[in-house]
Amino acid sequence: MDVHLVDGTYELFRHFFAVPAARDVNGQEIGAVRGVLTSVLSMIERGATHIGVATDHVVESFRNDLYPGYKTAEGVPLELLSQFPILEQALEAMGVVVWPMVEFEADDALASAAAKAAQDERVRQVIICTPDKDLGQCVVGTRVVQLDRRQNIVRDEAGVVAKFGVKPQSIPDYLAVVGDSADGFRAWLVGVKKPRPWPFRNTPTLRKFPRIGGNGMRRFARPACSQNPCLALGTTPCCFVHLPRCDSMCLFLKPSTNSVGSKRVRVLKSAAGE
Repeated sequence: MDVHLVDGTYELFRHFFAVPAARDVNGQEIGAVRGVLTSVLSMIERGATHIGVATDHVVESFRNDLYPGYKTAEGVPLELLSQFPILEQALEAMGVVVWPMVEFEADDALASAAAKAAQDERVRQVIICTPDKDLGQCVVGTRVVQLDRRQNIVRDEAGVVAKFGVKPQSIPDYLAVVGDSADGFRAWLVGVKKPRPWPFRNTPTLRKFPRIGGNGMRRFARPACSQNPCLALGTTPCCFVHLPRCDSMCLFLKPSTNSVGSKRVRVLKSAAGE
């Protein structure tokens, strides 16, 4: 079986700015929710059988205590923020496993679920559905891959190297050098966007990385930014999330083989307004 892990936060943001606004009978904005539900339904109809969705139920996380400039909900439209709990409830209603993250982030949940699923011999491939470059660090050979659903691009380990010039395990180092505006990190080297294969773990730049403190964690980027909790995801012990229902890994059965699955699809179509 293949396991699809969906970045629900990315999907909600994408649909909020891509689809027309829509309100329910109470005046609550639901356009983005309807778009995401329709998108997940399309995955099921195309054959996906095991789907898990991670969301940022609260935008702020433990990383805000470690790095003052880390991303917050400031500037995010209330019409968008208010749709997170609606999306989570709707996905649960249709039978999809949802991980609404509060202390950790959706990225941590996706990374942790990917690591756990990859250890299961029943799993043929783990597909992380997000274009977020942070999740590139979770790619392993061709077993754990990243899928940009909007552009229909699948990126395995060779694809990560081709795009960023570093192996997946060095993505945190890469982001520490070039910055990540989405998360609020500044680039160390102005004007450098895609440094081609550098020995990241041995560069003088990494030795100058400022120490990050907070909650008893004080780490240097060297010997590896991959151990920095602000940059690393669930692949490191300090960021690994023990997810409820991860053992069952979103057991959504094919509608064609199970009557419960068919009922769930009908629920989803109703929630999507079809």
